[in-house]
Amino acid sequence: MNYQNKLMTIINSLQTRPHILLHSCCGPCSATVLTFLVTYFDITVFYYNPNIEPRAEYEKRKQEQIRFIQEFNNEHITFLDCDYANQDFRKQIVGLEQEKEGGARCAVCFKLRLEETARLAKKLNFDYFGTTLTVSPHKNSQIINEIGALLEGEYGVKYLYSDFKKKDGYKKSIELSKQYHLYRQDYCGCLFGRVVS
Repeated sequence: MNYQNKLMTIINSLQTRPHILLHSCCGPCSATVLTFLVTYFDITVFYYNPNIEPRAEYEKRKQEQIRFIQEFNNEHITFLDCDYANQDFRKQIVGLEQEKEGGARCAVCFKLRLEETARLAKKLNFDYFGTTLTVSPHKNSQIINEIGALLEGEYGVKYLYSDFKKKDGYKKSIELSKQYHLYRQDYCGCLFGRVVS
């Protein structure tokens, strides 16, 4: 399925400006997604990333996310923080520590982050929930969107399908990172998947 086409179908059908709870993994990935979606949605950026270690790295990425939102300075974008919940990630991936990057551990991590987003979107009465994860060429958009679809059914909140890397989305994220001088990390956040050269 072409998830970017599905995204455009959703956008073209909008009659109002819905409110979306958008999970963001980091400032660089969110930059291109936010600059695109803000035309159509009121966006609350939800920074829930218990996979990121060490804590100092988590805080550095969070501050870069906040800084981008502040400097982009759009009234339709707000930020929602949460506690650092690394223990949630660690519990979920027991037995998957040795999985290769992109394998079963990653799917569990995607689900953990998307489910918390869907749960909170339902609790706070958002119209949609979604994620910036699909902008990365290192993340499997099909798996992410399949998880989103399952959670949409479970929580009763519409999921915003996407493949933000399409139409030069990833390239635009690099350009915006340079424009805003954003810190670009060299690993996804999970120490188990980090390749040391």
